[in-house]
Amino acid sequence: MEPARKPNLGASPTSTRKSFHPDPHFVALALALLLAGCAVGPDFRAPAAPATDTIIALPAETVAADVPTGDAQRFLAGRPVPAQWWRFFANAELDRRVERALAHSPTVASAQAALRQAQEGVNAARGPLLPSLDAGIGATRQNGLAAGQPGASPFTVHHASASVGYTLDLFGGVRRGIEAQSALADLAAYQLEGTYLSLAANVATTSFLEASLREQIAATAEIVEVYRRQYDLVARQNEIGAKSQADVLLAQSQVATASAQLPALRKALAQTQTQLAVYVGALPSEAEFAALDLDEISLPQDIPLSLPSTLVRERPDIRIAEAQLHQASAQVGIATANLFPTITLSGSYGSQAARSGDLFGSGSEAWSLGLNLLQPVFRGGSLRAQKRAAEAGLERAAADYRTTVLTAFQNVADSLRALELDAEGLRAQAAAVEATAASLALVDVQFREGAASQLQVLDATRQYQQARIALIQARAARLTDTAALYAALGGGWRGDPNSTTATVVDTASN
Repeated sequence: MEPARKPNLGASPTSTRKSFHPDPHFVALALALLLAGCAVGPDFRAPAAPATDTIIALPAETVAADVPTGDAQRFLAGRPVPAQWWRFFANAELDRRVERALAHSPTVASAQAALRQAQEGVNAARGPLLPSLDAGIGATRQNGLAAGQPGASPFTVHHASASVGYTLDLFGGVRRGIEAQSALADLAAYQLEGTYLSLAANVATTSFLEASLREQIAATAEIVEVYRRQYDLVARQNEIGAKSQADVLLAQSQVATASAQLPALRKALAQTQTQLAVYVGALPSEAEFAALDLDEISLPQDIPLSLPSTLVRERPDIRIAEAQLHQASAQVGIATANLFPTITLSGSYGSQAARSGDLFGSGSEAWSLGLNLLQPVFRGGSLRAQKRAAEAGLERAAADYRTTVLTAFQNVADSLRALELDAEGLRAQAAAVEATAASLALVDVQFREGAASQLQVLDATRQYQQARIALIQARAARLTDTAALYAALGGGWRGDPNSTTATVVDTASN
């Protein structure tokens, strides 16, 4: 069933030869209706920050170890996270990689385009707040019956007109639509910030992995060389009868086992390099990176720690969830406004003539003025169902926001605890390397003097190899988890993301 439509309350839209004189009572009524408009539905309020002062209990600083990247890290509560946090690792090659990625990654370009698209959606949503103006010109060929003159010859009517239309936003449906589109634009802006943040973090952590793999390959190659020298020694001793063939085979198997680890490490290194190429927006054959030395990467010692009230304003994922909550709130307003009447003002002014040259001549003008009210009467229950669906969507968005906040705090807490335990693990691993190195040196001397067996040498070498590789991995873990904490704290991406982009691009080009 179509909604009932009240009769036209303005002047009749028929042609007249009189001049255009709008009814002042009609104009006053229209202005009164316009000024009386209100926006139905809930007014959005940003959720309150969690009522807590700390994210997790931590010591003032981590333990230290007497190895590179073994410095103690201090947690500074209430300090802001720097926007270009990767610079605190004090490595020029890392800076170059991150800034190149931010300037050239297609994921950034996609997010920027999505933001522009959303912003234009806001501009489009604002259009109904202003009157529409259309102009038309044309000619109609018709017979006498169409003109009410049976038997008359066909004739042509030329017409030109301008028409104005305006729908009063009495109940705020248009304004709630603008609010919803603005929330989507905010969402796109925060998604762009999130893209910057995740891209910088991914480049940093992948670069640390690359440096770690280079160190592991070098360490494994040295271990292979140690095993090879031991094999040569055992083989010569076998020739003079000092060692058995079983000793030779054992030494040979150790060389083969250690050598077999190198292809897997080199494969992992190659994969990190192709992944870095994707991050910087280049084909694997086009991306060229200088080698990143783990010893040349500094560990940031002063770690900023945002307050919980600041964290919810810093993390892009929380801001995205807030924008989704805002958009859902506006949708309730739109669905509510659809239940109320719609009042439309319309008017036109033009000219009609039998010949085009007589348009706008004396006696050819025609005008119309109208006011229409449309009240939905029966839509099969769809309008109220849409309102209930919007209200359920608002409840869902509120629950999703809460989940996002809880996950964010978990993420930060895990990253902080990781830094604390990484420092302890690195100190223990450094002690293990020192102990196994001393044990290997002692066993090697004993072996040369005949006081230790070949099996004891190989076992000591294996233990030293495992400890050394584990130390490299522990050093890389501290760097990786530090970068992960910067990302968990929001990475300092605040304000206008477009201005942030400009800063990054300018920095990269210098």
